[in-house]
Amino acid sequence: MLRLHNLRPRPGARHRVKRLGIGESSGHGKTSGKGHKGQKARSGGSIRLGFEGGQMPLIRRLPKRGFNNAAFHKHYAIVNLSDLNQFKSGSVVNEKSLRDAKLVRGHPYGIKILGDGELKHGLTIRVEKISASAREKIEKVGGSISKPEPRPLSGDGEEEGAGKKLSAIGKAKPTSGKRTRKASSKPRKKSVKK
Repeated sequence: MLRLHNLRPRPGARHRVKRLGIGESSGHGKTSGKGHKGQKARSGGSIRLGFEGGQMPLIRRLPKRGFNNAAFHKHYAIVNLSDLNQFKSGSVVNEKSLRDAKLVRGHPYGIKILGDGELKHGLTIRVEKISASAREKIEKVGGSISKPEPRPLSGDGEEEGAGKKLSAIGKAKPTSGKRTRKASSKPRKKSVKK
């Protein structure tokens, strides 16, 4: 019967490590399985995935169809409740304080607090999102939760920071009141003067 003390990998699942460069008679000496010269024989020389030697790669040759909403997805930085214990009681926890504490990196759209762990003292938390279990635990120790102030808009009407999205995709070109004449596919008949 299998027990923790007698667990073994299945026969054939583990292989002996191929030892390279141990003499020509071994079959893996001299060039150590890398062949003669060339980019792939060099130290650190490798070709990235999908590279076809300068030829137009397959991923760019295939047509792209449909719409993908991934470009407009809002990514939130996740912070667990147990990570907030490093803040002093009664202090304000917002994006700036979380960045100073190295709990948030990069450029997320906002911050979400999850209820993993226990909070030891009350804090004033100002984040975009919070889970139901985290809200319950924060209010239990006398903390308060509020939404942060809206981010200032940049000159082109977008929010600053990582929340920027490709707004130009949805913008339509302004049209004037005049209707333009459609170009017909039929060739126009030339009028012949008599």
